[in-house]
Amino acid sequence: MNDKVSVGAIAGSYGVRGELRIKSYCAVPEDIENYSPLTSEDGKRSFAIALVRPIKNGFVARITDVTSKEEADALRGTVLFARRDQLPSLPDDEFYHADLIGLQVFDTGGTLIGKVKTVQNHGADDLLETQLAGTSATVFLPFTKAAVPTVDMATGRIIADPPDGILPDAKAD
Repeated sequence: MNDKVSVGAIAGSYGVRGELRIKSYCAVPEDIENYSPLTSEDGKRSFAIALVRPIKNGFVARITDVTSKEEADALRGTVLFARRDQLPSLPDDEFYHADLIGLQVFDTGGTLIGKVKTVQNHGADDLLETQLAGTSATVFLPFTKAAVPTVDMATGRIIADPPDGILPDAKAD
């Protein structure tokens, strides 16, 4: 497991005085401020953020030393990371997205399906974007108890029971 977890991203500037638009990936979106200072993925930049107010799809925030629209725009797309030890412990059936990426996905019969490439959420349940074994093609697997009955972090394996039609070349019985 990584010692850092992605908790949000800078979406660009807000106004002309250096305020930024922040997207939070936290279960309680406002908690992103509690994990400050946050870092860039490479750890070379540190950001002490202060939330100003909520806006659609995120927050207006201030970062120390960012005082102009140009400086704020230059940070657009920066993914924000918190140290794992700053984050709360999770129940056994919950996972940080960063911990799922890279896990191997097997079907209930033990056949390798592929590897988790990303975890996405477009408003409903999380989806595991899974790169199929031996190909660059991906499929989206619903991250529900029915479709993913087992996540074994110790072995780096996910056991999946994909809904019919998710996997290519699935033959009907």
